[in-house]
Amino acid sequence: MSLSKHLNADHLIKDSQDHKSHIKSSTNHQATHAYGARYGTQPIPKYNIPSKGTDAESAYQLIHDELSLDGNPALNLASFVHTWMPKQADQLMLENISKNLIDQDEYPMTQVLHTRCVSILADLWHAPSSQQAIGTATTGSSEAIQLGGLAMKRIWQEKRKAAGKSIHEPGPNIVMGANAQVALEKFARYFDVECRLVPVSKESHYRLDPERAMQYVDENTIGVYVILGSTYTGHYEPVKEMATLLDKYEKESGNSVPIHVDGASGAFVAPFATPKLEWDFKIPRVVSINTSGHKFGLAYVGVGWVVWRAKQYLPKDLIFELHYLGSVEYSFSLNFSRPAHPIIAQYFNFVHLGFEGYRSVALDDLKNARLLSRALEKSGLFEVLSDIHRPVGSVMNGVTKAMGFDEENVENYVPGLPVVSFRFSDSYCGKYPEVQQKWVQTLLRAKGWIVPNYELAPDLQNTEILRVVVRENLSAVMVDRLVADIIEVVEGLAEQDSPTHALNALQSRRTVEGSHGKMDEGSGSKSNGTYAKQC
Repeated sequence: MSLSKHLNADHLIKDSQDHKSHIKSSTNHQATHAYGARYGTQPIPKYNIPSKGTDAESAYQLIHDELSLDGNPALNLASFVHTWMPKQADQLMLENISKNLIDQDEYPMTQVLHTRCVSILADLWHAPSSQQAIGTATTGSSEAIQLGGLAMKRIWQEKRKAAGKSIHEPGPNIVMGANAQVALEKFARYFDVECRLVPVSKESHYRLDPERAMQYVDENTIGVYVILGSTYTGHYEPVKEMATLLDKYEKESGNSVPIHVDGASGAFVAPFATPKLEWDFKIPRVVSINTSGHKFGLAYVGVGWVVWRAKQYLPKDLIFELHYLGSVEYSFSLNFSRPAHPIIAQYFNFVHLGFEGYRSVALDDLKNARLLSRALEKSGLFEVLSDIHRPVGSVMNGVTKAMGFDEENVENYVPGLPVVSFRFSDSYCGKYPEVQQKWVQTLLRAKGWIVPNYELAPDLQNTEILRVVVRENLSAVMVDRLVADIIEVVEGLAEQDSPTHALNALQSRRTVEGSHGKMDEGSGSKSNGTYAKQC
């Protein structure tokens, strides 16, 4: 058993401090800062409010220094969330940081920008009429997914009631791949809908298999969640193929099952990088789409979107008419108050980048993701599970081979997110069976890189992957450094006689501060694997 199980670091610090004669603090947890003498601050209790405050400059410096222990956002390759915007966007957000989006009468121009954003997305996703489409900003895709699911559930209930059928026995269900992110499962659990998870496999490219999904569809299915960009491997799920099978099912059974596209990441990549791909409102069965503005929408965290192809797909009883603050307002989001500055940041990007700007960023991201994928495969140390660097089958025909393959044309590759998922190659595992892949995550973190290692979806949970999300700030130069560090780490592991003890010790930072207020293991419901730990 490690010593950290027996020793309390906070108690050691407290007992080692200088004390006035016979006087001891009654507070066990205090933060004593290096600037105490300069700013004249007293030790600050960690877990209860101090009796006296600290001046703003001192408070800023003390908190600023503590936060320096966080990882570097630019090196956080685990997250899809965007981490940089131009200084002009920063200025706009700061100027509007106090505005509440819900106060439409007080901030009418902010509401106009919100409406413009919804119209831009509806047009980008080929809604039959961007004027008839309806949508709203959300905190992120999680809230947007709940709204899309609620609308489908309510429409299913209305149809059942009109047909004189029960809405309780056996009750509604929703179909999705087992690779679904936790937000999709949350909808089912929070709103009493049976969650039907379709197993994924290597043959299905670690994503939803439409043929298999149809085995889970029945008259009580409110809809199918189809994911445009799996958080595990970045694969796009085949929206058109799923829609075609549901069209056939409706002709045979009379049951109409809609599709909601979870485009948390892909809905801001596919329209720009691969505009010929059919996945959006061009497909009549797609009734709603969500996305995250703070992912490949290139805005800071705090903004998502959901758009319905037409008003008829958002039931009226989900829209609240509010007589509030001097005006009549309409609300159909889960939150009421909401900061306006993330929406303003999103509109800034639409104006600043335009279609060509977004396309350039998406193409660069995919190019760097292909670079990383090829380098890892060529090393012989890894197998790459994502496919965005692989040519599509139709490209490699005789004519193409004769004319030469254009490696810079994104249309020649399997479409997907700029995500690289990889694992130790079979040859490496066979040669060094004692080396655990999770050690790579730990050692890369020591070099500053945050690269997660985690299990694949249910039925594939014995397979662990490392995953890199290639965002705008990960340049080709940084990819070069990342590849060098990965190879150095993995080759170093192979050379160590007995790395187990040292790496197990490095694996986690066990501190009293790190465990205070956290839930014990087993406090939550058992995971079914739909939560990609870093997303």
